[in-house]
Amino acid sequence: MANYFIIGGDGKEYGPVTDTDVHLWISEGRLNAESRAKAESDAEFRALAQFPEFAAALKSQAAPAPVAPIKPATDFLERDYELDLGGCISRGWELFKENFGILFAACLILVVMQFAVGLVTAPVAKLLMHAPVLVQVGFKFLLPVVTALVLGPMAGGVNLVFLKKIRRQETSVGDVFAGFQKAFAQLYLGALVVGLTTAACLLPGSFVWQTRAGPLLEQMQHMQNDPTGMQNLLPQFMSAAMSALPVFLVCLLPATFFVVSWMFTLPLIIDKQMNFGTALKTSWKMVTKHWWQAFGLFVLAGLISGVGVLACCIGVLFTAPIGVAAMMFAYETIFGAEKN
Repeated sequence: MANYFIIGGDGKEYGPVTDTDVHLWISEGRLNAESRAKAESDAEFRALAQFPEFAAALKSQAAPAPVAPIKPATDFLERDYELDLGGCISRGWELFKENFGILFAACLILVVMQFAVGLVTAPVAKLLMHAPVLVQVGFKFLLPVVTALVLGPMAGGVNLVFLKKIRRQETSVGDVFAGFQKAFAQLYLGALVVGLTTAACLLPGSFVWQTRAGPLLEQMQHMQNDPTGMQNLLPQFMSAAMSALPVFLVCLLPATFFVVSWMFTLPLIIDKQMNFGTALKTSWKMVTKHWWQAFGLFVLAGLISGVGVLACCIGVLFTAPIGVAAMMFAYETIFGAEKN
C-alpha cells in the first residue's frame, strides 16, 4: 500500500497517509485536482490530477469543491483520554498472537542490538574499574551518548512496526531499521535527552554506590578462588549496598517521572515526523494529564517483560512484545485518530 504526503487547505503538510485516505478525502471534497501531494518516493509536490491512481476519483466529483482544511495532526493536544490498562495489555496479547512472526522478529532484533551495544561498552567499563570514582560515574553519565546512536533509531523502528500492525497497514521486518532512514538525528536526540536526564537523576546514587560498595565489589571479584575471604567480605558489601539503597530510591523518583512523562517521545518522532523537542513537549503535555495511569501501564509492561527475564532471560522475547504492543495501544488512545 503506497503512502502519500498532502498539502491541506490550511497550507500545512500532512502524512504519511494511505491511498485509501486520499480517496476518502477526495470523496468528501477535502481534496481536489489542484491539491498538492507527493508519494513517499517523490522529491517534490505536484497537483493531485497528475496521479493516475486518483484520476477516477477526481473525475467522479460533480464539481470542484473548495478544499476544506484537513484536521490538524496535533488536534489531540486539547483532547482528554482515559487509559484502560487491562485493555491495553489484553489487546497487546491479541496483537502478538495474531502477528507473532514479525513482532517476535522485531523485538529479537532490538534485543540483539542491545546485547551488541553492551558487548562494546562492557570492556570500557571493566577498564575503568580501577579509575577514580568520578571517572567511573562520568562514564555512566555519558554512556547514553553512544548507546542512543543505535538504540534510539532501533526503538523508533520497532514502535513503527507495532503501530502499523495495530492500524492493519502493510509492514515488514525491514521497518525495524526505518528510524535510521527517516528520522535518525531526531530519534537519536530524543533518546539522548531521555538517557542523559535519567543518568543525571541517578548520578548521586551512582556516586554513593561507587564510593561505598564499588571497592568491596572489586575485592570480591579478585577473591573468586578464595571462598573464605569472599565470605568474610560479604557482610561488609551487603552493609555498604544497603546504605546506598536509600539514596538510589530517592534518585529513582525524578528519574521515573521523566521517563514516564517522555515515554511516547520516540513513537511521536517516527509516526508524526516531529522534531525531538516538539515530541518531548508533546509527550510530556499529554502524559501528565493522567500521569498515574501512564505510570501504571509502564509498571505493568515492565513486570510482563520481567517475567520473561526470570524465565532464563530468553523468555523476554515472548513477553516484551506484549508490553510494547500495550504501550502502542496506549499511544493510539492518546495520539491516534479520534474515534467518533
